[in-house]
Amino acid sequence: MKTIMIISDSTGETAERMVRAAILQFEDTPINIRTYARVRLETEMEQVIERAVELHALVVYTVVNAEAREVLIRLIDRYRVEAVDLMGALIGKLAGFLDTEPAGVPGIRHSLDANYFRRMEAVEFAVKNDDGAEPRNLPKADLVLVGVSRTSKTPLSTYLAQRGLRVANVPLVLGVQPPPELEQVDDSRVYGLVIQGDALRRIRQQRLKHLGMPDDASYGARDHIEKELAYSREIFRAHPKWPVIDVTNKAIEETAADLMRLYRQRVEGI
Repeated sequence: MKTIMIISDSTGETAERMVRAAILQFEDTPINIRTYARVRLETEMEQVIERAVELHALVVYTVVNAEAREVLIRLIDRYRVEAVDLMGALIGKLAGFLDTEPAGVPGIRHSLDANYFRRMEAVEFAVKNDDGAEPRNLPKADLVLVGVSRTSKTPLSTYLAQRGLRVANVPLVLGVQPPPELEQVDDSRVYGLVIQGDALRRIRQQRLKHLGMPDDASYGARDHIEKELAYSREIFRAHPKWPVIDVTNKAIEETAADLMRLYRQRVEGI
C-alpha cells in the first residue's frame, strides 16, 4: 500500500481535502493517508521526514510560514524525499501579483467564520447520509443524488459538501422502491445519475477484482447491469422534473461542475 504523508503548520484540513479529492481518480489503488498537523519545529519536521523515508512515502505539505517552509524544504532535500508543496508556489505567485507580502500566519484561513462552519457541517452531513443511510434527513438536504451503484454518488457528495452543500445520496437497487422520504424532497433538489452499461460493467469488474470476488458475480454481469439501468430509467421517467446527468467517462470535477450549474439555475435562480 502506498503512503501519503501530509505535513501542515495548521490543521492540515486544506491539504487533506485536496489529496482526497485527487485520489478519487485512483479509486482502485489502496492509499494510506497520514496527516501531521501543527508541525512547526524543525525537530518535529525531521521526525516526520525520517518516517517518510522508512515508508517510501510521498510528502504533501502546506506550510505558510516562510521560515518554517524553508526548513522543511532543506530537510526534504537532505533526505531526498518525494514531495509536493501545495501552498508555497501559490502564495509566491499571489505575492508578486498583488505586490504585497503574505501574512505567513498558520491557520489564518481557518478563522472561525460562518463559511468554515458551513463547510464542516456539510461534510458531516454527507458522511452521515451516504448511500441512503438516513432517509429521514433527505428533506434537509440541499441536493440529493440518485443512481445505481458505482455512478459516483459518494465521491460527488463529498466533493460538493466541501463547497458547503449538504448532499445526500440514494442508491437505486433493482426491485426495491426508493425510500418514501425521497418524495418529500423538492424536485429542484433531486438529480439522477446514469452511466453507459459497458462503462459500468468495467468499473464493477474492477471493483470485484479489488475485493477478491469472482468476476461472474451478478453485480458485474452484463444482463443484471442492464436490468438495473432499465429500472433506474423507470424511476427517472416517473420523475420528469429530476435532471438526469450522464457520468460516463467523466471526472468527478466535471460532473460536479454540471451539477452546480444546474443547481444554481434551478434553486438559486442564477
